[in-house]
Amino acid sequence: MQDEYRTVAREGVHETEINRSRFLCALAPAATEREAQDFVARVRKEHPAASHNCFAYVIGADAAVQKASDDGEPGGTAGVPMLQMLTRRDMRYVVAVVTRYYGGVKLGAGGLIRAYGGAVGEALDALGTVTRRRFRLATVTVDHQRAGRVQNDLRTAGRAVRDVRYGDAVTIEIGLPDADVAAFRGWLADVTAGTAEFELGGEAYGDA
Repeated sequence: MQDEYRTVAREGVHETEINRSRFLCALAPAATEREAQDFVARVRKEHPAASHNCFAYVIGADAAVQKASDDGEPGGTAGVPMLQMLTRRDMRYVVAVVTRYYGGVKLGAGGLIRAYGGAVGEALDALGTVTRRRFRLATVTVDHQRAGRVQNDLRTAGRAVRDVRYGDAVTIEIGLPDADVAAFRGWLADVTAGTAEFELGGEAYGDA
């Protein structure tokens, strides 16, 4: 698995105009290929009169799924430069749709490549990106007497507390980088006098 990846911070649209053609780049995070396809379909429905609705998406922290479409533009002048911009910026779990309203001036193949790739780059700059880092899910189970201090210490140390459940004992779900697991075990034993239970779970990604 990748240790980290970048994705778009939020869904949004950024518009540029080149030689009287309007280029509207819609970006959105997409957890699955189906989500990406649904977003493309939604944008196309919003712009039925557009000259073209070209798209590109990258799914998977390792960029396992990559798709692009020129949607009627000359082959390789729209979807591919859009996809290249996403991968060059190390973007993952993201979908981009560039809607073009033709303004009457032909841009030529080189101009189209620059326009479509540039539209995605400008949209990424405008909307912002976030980095997600890989971590291990872990569960700490501690008695009620020590739970408050443990939670405070976790948050003070910047640990990602994902969930807290109260029962006969208090169960705290956290995220840990793999490299920190051994040191964390030692710290937890110290602050709870060895009374806490610690269990490692699976892997996930979260904000860096």
